[in-house]
Amino acid sequence: MPLGTALGDDGIAVVTMDYPPVNALPVAAWFALADALSGVGPDVRVVVLRAEGRGFNAGVDIKEMQRTEGFSALLGANKGCFAAFKAVYECPVPVVAAVHGFCLGGGVGLVGNCDAVVAADDAYFGVPEVDRGALGAATHLARLVPQHLMRTLYFTGRTIPASALVQFGSVVETVPRDRLDEAALGLAREIAAKDPRVIRAAKEALNGIDPVDVNRSYRFEQGFTFELNLAGVADERRDAFVGDGKAPR
Repeated sequence: MPLGTALGDDGIAVVTMDYPPVNALPVAAWFALADALSGVGPDVRVVVLRAEGRGFNAGVDIKEMQRTEGFSALLGANKGCFAAFKAVYECPVPVVAAVHGFCLGGGVGLVGNCDAVVAADDAYFGVPEVDRGALGAATHLARLVPQHLMRTLYFTGRTIPASALVQFGSVVETVPRDRLDEAALGLAREIAAKDPRVIRAAKEALNGIDPVDVNRSYRFEQGFTFELNLAGVADERRDAFVGDGKAPR
């Protein structure tokens, strides 16, 4: 199953993405992910967001976008990403990300809106949108690194290892790949052991005091993506990406 949810007796719901070969999510998958996180029931205390395969998430499926006539896939990806990022942020319980391998573009959008991040020691993060003729996820990258570093990473398309994010506190810890699920579940259990009524209230309260409205901020970024598409720039850059056959390392 490309997207699966398993709920344990401890109240921890594990949501797993599995879209080979690189977890570049098609339009339908972004909406499915949004539905999974929006549909959290009263018996859920914590959500762990993880992935199978080579890496956590490689963003949107650009090949789907380029083989679709018109702008339906582009609009779908924009709406789907917005819905998924929003669902992570507004999930009524804390969301713990378990990141391995690459976390790029839309993956940063998901992780940046999570409440806690645990990463494998092979994990790295980046937003290659500039190289694709698009904008977006700077809102979420800014939740992982300081402002000037965010701008450097954004303008250059460079990646940053998870180990470097530990010093900023945006990644709780890095562990060997084979211990990632154990570490993420350990943190989730620590949260799940608290009174769920208090934790749910705390999640809502912390969102309420955030200095940046992440939903509105990301939507603002998306407007520039539409401008670049109307100008023909984005299509040109996506064609070059598909033609080069580039993929996360």
